[in-house]
Amino acid sequence: MIVLSGTDIAVEFGGEVLFSDACFRLENDGRVALVGVNGCGKTTLFKVINGECEPTNGYINKVAGVKIGYMEQYVIRDEEMTLYDEVLEIFRPLIDMEQELYEIGVAIDSGDHSEKTLQRQMQLNEKFQQEGGLVYKSKTTSALLGLGFDKEMLSRPISVLSGGQKSKAQLAKLLLSDSNILLLDEPTNHLDIKACEWLEKFLSEYKGAYIVISHDRYFLDKVTTVTYEMENGRLHEYRGNYSRFLELKAEARLAQQRQYDKTMKEIHRIEGIIEQQRSWKVEHNYITAFSKQKQVDRLKETLDKPEDAPEELRFRLRCKEGGGNDVLMAEKLCKSFDGEKLFSAVDLDIKKNERVFILGENGCGKTTLLKILTGQLPADFGSYRYGSEIEWGYYDQSQSSLTPTKTVLDELWDDFPRMTQTEVRTALGSFMFHGDDVFKLVGKLSGGEKARISLLKLMLKGGNLLFLDEPTNHLDIHSREALEKALSEYGGTLVVVSHDRYLINKLAGRIILLKPDGIVKVNGNYDTYVAMTEAEEEKPQVEKTEKKPNDYKLRKEKESNLRKLKTALSRTEKEIEETEQRIAELTELLSTPEYSSDYEKAMKLSVEIDELRQKEEELTAKWMEISEELESAE
Repeated sequence: MIVLSGTDIAVEFGGEVLFSDACFRLENDGRVALVGVNGCGKTTLFKVINGECEPTNGYINKVAGVKIGYMEQYVIRDEEMTLYDEVLEIFRPLIDMEQELYEIGVAIDSGDHSEKTLQRQMQLNEKFQQEGGLVYKSKTTSALLGLGFDKEMLSRPISVLSGGQKSKAQLAKLLLSDSNILLLDEPTNHLDIKACEWLEKFLSEYKGAYIVISHDRYFLDKVTTVTYEMENGRLHEYRGNYSRFLELKAEARLAQQRQYDKTMKEIHRIEGIIEQQRSWKVEHNYITAFSKQKQVDRLKETLDKPEDAPEELRFRLRCKEGGGNDVLMAEKLCKSFDGEKLFSAVDLDIKKNERVFILGENGCGKTTLLKILTGQLPADFGSYRYGSEIEWGYYDQSQSSLTPTKTVLDELWDDFPRMTQTEVRTALGSFMFHGDDVFKLVGKLSGGEKARISLLKLMLKGGNLLFLDEPTNHLDIHSREALEKALSEYGGTLVVVSHDRYLINKLAGRIILLKPDGIVKVNGNYDTYVAMTEAEEEKPQVEKTEKKPNDYKLRKEKESNLRKLKTALSRTEKEIEETEQRIAELTELLSTPEYSSDYEKAMKLSVEIDELRQKEEELTAKWMEISEELESAE
């Protein structure tokens, strides 16, 4: 069943058409990707769907009862609120009802027994329960714990959270919103690979429909089955995930080009006949020419010229010749900040033409490791050295080497003063800086534009070893694919830090997983890494056969501890089950005439239910602590 659709949607800004005649449909279990170059109107279409933006033309159809959840709308407005309170704000109507019920209770206790007050209490109580007032707090706690936040973090202010943690807080709001259609605008931004995998699992189990805008091609392949592309102001539909969309688009463009070429060939053939007939200057030849001209006109009416592809990056990374087989060696590198260890015992042996990707959780020190290897930071311990005739280039994800007060032209020219102005402008043009764009201040550029300047510098500098720190951040899909092509054709050695699993899959020959106590090496790409990780998790734990003097005693102590934890876990599970059963009984009792007509009984019962709900939350938290301890002990 179609739950959401758009018909002939058009949006104009300042007299310029952003897109027009956009039509789409979303099934009740639809998994849809919305792709296109930056600035083509994807987010604007989301705002039209969500009612935040009025279309110039066309309309949106929604099935009755549909509730749309838009990730962008769940912004963090007060960074001094705690994480728990911020996410709880999604239940603001219930919070307000609960406050009003409390105030009514205080009024009744003070002697206000008027019919109006009692009736309001009864109506509000019924609505509060029907809309989940008895469970919304426990649902919020469970969602946050499930997203990987620990209990301590729930009481921290939003201001101390990382970008990825704030994104997860927004996702928690979306999860709790009870929406049956989700609009997700770049949901994987700031998320590490582990968090992306969690989101993929959540979406695979989601019962409603969603449309997702993302530059993460691996993510799109995992979670979507239909792709809409916004290109040249038009919306085109393709049945399939992102990789299938690329195939279908290429096939459609080729078929359209062939038909266009065939029609043009026929037009030229007939026009040749017309010219010949007219040259004879005989009446019946003029009649033939007139007839043939009508044929040409009909063919021109059916002519469907393929649209020009959007402008994209076209560049080649030059590789300096020379250099031996040994490119980079490191031994026992260690680094700490403020007494907290990032990593230690990092050994590297990188050979010529290798493509090495460094993975690890956010904050594990991947960028720090690159800065040590490029001499920007000192290591606490250990050493590294380059092979003979190795020249390296470095791409910094923070773009800290760019000067905000310079123009785009000067930013490039100052680094390459031997180039003429014409050569500099030509180079900038190949990276989509045209006309007056070159006089823009660097500080006013978007993240994608800054990324293009940094890539251009890397291209012009050359080198036979490239260090790349999150090179696809800020780039749209077309630019990512252009970079991917350039890197695949690069003749030197690559050392890359990236969360872009599509890029890793395409280019990686070896993966290095950075951990606090060293590294894990995997020969292969991202899929190989995932397969190895899953195999490790499934591998049964083999007990060590090596005997130690106190082995028997330690084994007995471990067995005793496991028995205690399992008993405690079983007891807690039983208590939770009994508490849930009691809550259900009291909730059912609350709706009977005996209690619904007696406010004192109803209030007393509601208080008891709240206490039980609080107990259930405490038991659930206790159960999670025991489970984690048991898992660690096993």
